[in-house]
Amino acid sequence: MIQKRDLLVLCGPEKDFFVRAGEGKMGTDHGLLDLDALVGMSPGDILPSHSGRPFVVRLPRATDFFSLAKRSGAPMLPRDIGLVIGLTGMKKTDVILDAGTGSGIAALFFGGIARHVTTCESRIEFVKAAEETIKDAGLSDTVTVVHGDILLATGTFDIIHLDLPVTKAHVSHAYSLLVPGGYLACYSPFIEQMALVYDAASGQFDEVTSHETIGREMDRSERGTRPSTRICHSGYLTIARK
Repeated sequence: MIQKRDLLVLCGPEKDFFVRAGEGKMGTDHGLLDLDALVGMSPGDILPSHSGRPFVVRLPRATDFFSLAKRSGAPMLPRDIGLVIGLTGMKKTDVILDAGTGSGIAALFFGGIARHVTTCESRIEFVKAAEETIKDAGLSDTVTVVHGDILLATGTFDIIHLDLPVTKAHVSHAYSLLVPGGYLACYSPFIEQMALVYDAASGQFDEVTSHETIGREMDRSERGTRPSTRICHSGYLTIARK
């Protein structure tokens, strides 16, 4: 049963919204929504607008935070985050170190799988935004947001993920923090940065691979089916195993 202040997704005829139950009324293109009426409802129930348009109630998942949450910078796409998870074999016993937190989207996805995630961010305004996102996702016990430089991080980790301008120092420091058999995953928006990461990792790690991240959505209509004209290439992912 939905309680007051619970964060929810309302799926409307054309647009979805993040809302909190019990916070008055909200205007949409399809009429006013009474958010107080959400208290006591269940996921899957229908909240009609004052004009009778239906909005389906959902509990948020990580994909909803990517689509609807406030952003500080450009987060990695879920498909790229999924590659990090798949190529490192991330599992529920893993301890993760993440850096370049931004809005906290990658840390949120990792926190739904791993035992614990520490995510480092140097910009305090991004730290505050990420902390709010992690709290709303119910992952405050699993994900810790740290205001600081990844190069000052200490401890031992199974996987280290970097979404920032990586230098040779970052690669060397990551190597020193990883358990034997652990993985470093670096996301690079430019091929020159990917090459830097690849070369730096090749001198220390046993296994190094780089991947261009490409994915195409399909458009389907009465006329036929064809690849969407939306973004296809998003970046480069380098995976190194100690």
